[in-house]
Order: sequence, then C-alpha cells, then structure tokens
Amino acid sequence: MKKSQVIGHLAAAVTYVIFGLNIVFCRDIATESGLAPITLFAMRALVAAALFWLVSLLDYVRKRRRKRKGLLAETEPLYEKVPFPDLMKIFGAAVIGIFLPQVTFLNAIAQTKPVDLSIITTITPILTMFSAAIFLREPITWKKAGGVLLSFVGIVWIILQSNAHKGAANQETTAMGITYTILNCAIFALYLGTCRKLVARYSVVTMMKWMFLVSLVLSLPFALPKMATSDFAAISTTVWLEIGFLILFATFVAYFLLPIGQARIRPTLVSMYGYLQPLIAIAVAIASGSDRLTLTKVVAALLVFAGVWIVTTSKAADFDVRTKK
Repeated sequence: MKKSQVIGHLAAAVTYVIFGLNIVFCRDIATESGLAPITLFAMRALVAAALFWLVSLLDYVRKRRRKRKGLLAETEPLYEKVPFPDLMKIFGAAVIGIFLPQVTFLNAIAQTKPVDLSIITTITPILTMFSAAIFLREPITWKKAGGVLLSFVGIVWIILQSNAHKGAANQETTAMGITYTILNCAIFALYLGTCRKLVARYSVVTMMKWMFLVSLVLSLPFALPKMATSDFAAISTTVWLEIGFLILFATFVAYFLLPIGQARIRPTLVSMYGYLQPLIAIAVAIASGSDRLTLTKVVAALLVFAGVWIVTTSKAADFDVRTKK
C-alpha cells in the first residue's frame, strides 16, 4: 500500500472514531441542552469557519515573512486562489457535504432510537459505492461489492446483538426521524461520490474555510431567531463540555482530516469507515458497564473489518485522485 493511501486510511479512521464518540455526546446534547438543531449547527459552523480562516491567515503571514527574507520561491503564491467557477462548486459541496448532512443528522438523532439510527446509517457505504460509480466511474467489482456486503452484515449483526436484551428506550423513533436519517445517508453519500476531485484540487484549509463560511451564511437566517429564544444559561457544565467536543473535535478536527482521506482513498472506502461509529458507541457502552463483550460481537466486528480489508485490496480501491495512479 502506498504511503499516501496509508495516510488516507488513517485520516478516515480517526475522523469516524471522532464521529462515533460524537454520536454518544449528541444524544445528551439533543435531549438536555434545549438547543434547536439549526442553532447547534450554526455554533459549529461559526467556530469552524473562524478557526479555518485563522489558520489560513496565519499561513499567509508566515509566507509573507518568508518572502521578505528571500526564503519563498518567486513562483509560490502567498495564498491559494480559487477561481469563481470552483467557488460555485465549493458552494455546492458545502450544501451537500456539511450543511444538509449535519442539519439532518442533528434532527435525526433527536427523533430516532440509537439502534434504529445505527442500522439505517449502514446503507451509507452502499449508496456511496453507487454514487461513485455514477459520478466518478469508480468500478463496482464483485470483490468490492462482496466486501461492502460482508461489512454490512457484520455491523447490523453487532448492533442487533448489542440491543437484543435491552429494554425499550424512552426515546421513540418517529417517521420524521427515519426520513432525516435516510436523507443524511443519501446526501453525504452523494458528497463523497461527487466531490473527490474538487477536494483533491485544493488544500484542506482552503476547502474547509470556504465550505464552513458558506454553511454559516446558509444557517444564520434560520438559527438567529432560535438563538434569541434559547436559554443558554440553563445548559449544564457537562453538556457544555460535550458541545465543546462537538464543535472542536467533531467539526474542526474531523473536517480537517476527512478531506485528507477523500483525496487519497476511494469514496466507498472512506464511507466504510463509518462502520466505526456504532462500534465506538458499543465500546463506550461496554466500558461504562451498560453492555458486555461477547464472542458473537467479536465475530461480527471481525466481519466488519474483513469487509473493509477486502475492499481495500480490490483493484477499484487502488487509486489516488491527486496522482491519477
């Protein structure tokens, strides 16, 4: 495996580990903070946009200093320019890659039982595989399809095993919750399957500073009226810490790493790391004593990782969009 692909796998894996922990925290935030989903998203977009633009500014200042000292090549630009046609593409990427997926997810998690949410989201790699085949002409081989199916079976099995002996949760799954979850999967699969070349064309900071700025602008007309009526003082310290994790790690850090994975490994492979999310949630439950480790769960988890390995070793996975090799 090439070094760039190893980096891509690590970036995707860490991203979805963070997302897995985020699911655990988001359940508390959704039920205890009293904040509307769009308000929470606007807070995330504001901080992430500010951080990415700050990083971009610091990089510009660093290059200016290097240029004054004669340490910067004449041909190297002080900042990465994005032509207007690509800005329009980034606008679209922000809508289907950040704004709509995050808003639908935050609405879904407040109206869907954890087990139902976990099972429905297993369709994301399958949808991504077809999306990549249509828009990027990524081949669907028998080996690749078999790997996706094997992981799908493994993750559904482990989710069902972990919830088989639990009593009914207080939270009920609503029709809107299911709708939001399916929309979340479909829209994010579309993003992974269509925007890989665009993501690889620019640096992570350039892409994310524009995508989060667009997302912030889109969210403000809906979020500001909600913010005006939100009781921020009533939010507990614990929930504020969870919100801090959501904003810093599940937004800034995760979306810094995700494009690195997108540019180096196939969209289907990136999405298959999403199977880490329910595994992380189950691991947290086992660590807290609310679930237990069994041989069945170990076998199911091995099926998940075996499926990822099969897709990784398929010829369709061996491609770096930046080098076209």
